[in-house]
Amino acid sequence: MMAVNMERFVSEAKGNGLRALRELKAGEVIHSCEPYAFCIAKDFLKTACQSCLKRGESLSRCSQCKTARYCSAQCQKQAWPDHKRECKCLKRLQPRIPTDSVRLVARIIFKLLSQSESDQEELYSIVEHQSRKCFICTTHQALFSEGECYVLSEMQRYVSHSLFHVFTQVTCNCFSISDGELQDVGVGLYPSAADCYSPCLLMFQALTISYTDILATSKERRSHLQQQYHFLCQCTRCSTEDKDCDMLAGEKTAWTSLRDAIPHLEQLQSEQRWEELLKESQAFLHRYADVVPDRNIYVLRLLDLAMDACISLDDYETALEYGSRALESYKLYYSDPHPSRAVELLRVGKLQHYQGRLEEAQGSFTQAYDIMKVTHGTAHALTNEVSRKLSECQAELGRV
Repeated sequence: MMAVNMERFVSEAKGNGLRALRELKAGEVIHSCEPYAFCIAKDFLKTACQSCLKRGESLSRCSQCKTARYCSAQCQKQAWPDHKRECKCLKRLQPRIPTDSVRLVARIIFKLLSQSESDQEELYSIVEHQSRKCFICTTHQALFSEGECYVLSEMQRYVSHSLFHVFTQVTCNCFSISDGELQDVGVGLYPSAADCYSPCLLMFQALTISYTDILATSKERRSHLQQQYHFLCQCTRCSTEDKDCDMLAGEKTAWTSLRDAIPHLEQLQSEQRWEELLKESQAFLHRYADVVPDRNIYVLRLLDLAMDACISLDDYETALEYGSRALESYKLYYSDPHPSRAVELLRVGKLQHYQGRLEEAQGSFTQAYDIMKVTHGTAHALTNEVSRKLSECQAELGRV
C-alpha cells in the first residue's frame, strides 16, 4: 500500500518522481525501504558482514566462495537465499572478484528469477526504472571491460535475463550504502526510492539528493553526472558555480600538485600504511602552507588524510589540530543540517574530550547532535552515541 504522505507522478523533463501530499517537517522520514538487492563494496569485502553490514576484523568466511563474510551464523543463514547462486559464480572465478556493479547485477537477476508477482515494490518496481540504453550506447564505446565481459559470460550459464538491460538500469539508478559515519561500504538498488532524476517535490519546491561528491567543482560534478547518470545538472550550485572560487583558492601550480598526489595518498590510506601517509601528507601541507589556504578542496582532503593517520598512530593532539582546521571548510561547503559536518564534529569532539578540553567538546557534541537528530533521527545509534558523549561532558564539567 502506498505511503499516505506522497504520491507517484511523472515529470516530462525529469522522469518518475514522488510528490508530497502534505507539509513535511525537517528531519521527518518521508519514505523508508529495504534495497531490492545490494552488495558489499570490494574494498570492504573482508571487513563488512554481507548480511547486516556490521564492520569487524574477524568475520567468518563462506567456505565455498571464500569471498562473502558474516558476523554470525544467523546473518549467514539470513543471507543464504541471496547468496547461494552468487556463491557458485564466485567459486568458479576464484581468486578473481568481479566489480561491485557486476556483482550487484548478478544479485538483481537472481532475485528476478525467483521473485513472484506478489513480491513487487509498493511505489516503483524494478521494471519501471529507466535504463538509459540510448545514452549509454552513444556515450560509451565499451560498456563492459574485458574482465567484466568474462564475468558476465560466466553468469550467463545460470541466468537468461537481459544482462545489458539490468546493467544499464544499475548504472543510472543505484545508490551507495553508507554506514553511520558516511563510509560507503556497499551499493544497492532501491526501486521505490529513486529514479535517474529529482526524487520528489514538496509544495512545488524540489527536494533533491546529491548524486555526486559535493567537494568537487561544478565542472567535475557536471561531468560525472553526465557520464554516470546522463543528465546535465541544473541545480543552483552547479548553475552558478557557487563555491568554485573557494574550492580552487590559492596558487594553481601548487594545488595542482596536491590534486595529483591525492590518489597515491589514498592508496596508502587503503593499505593502512599510516606512517608513510602521515609523513607525505605533512610534507605537502608544510610545503604549500603559504600559497594554498585550508578551504582549497585538495588541502581539505589532505587534512582529513593526515587526521586519519594521526588517529591510527595514537597521535591525538596532532589529529585534533588537523580536524579543527578542517571543520572551518566543512562549515563552508556543507550547509546545515548536513551529516558530513555532523560526523566531522563528532570526530573532533571525541579528540577534544580525550584531551580534556571539555567546554570545546561540549560545543562540538551539541552541534553534532543538533544536526544528527535531523539527518539521522533520534533513534539512530550514532545520534545516541553523540547524546551519550554530550552527557558525559556535561557531567564532567559539573564536577569541575
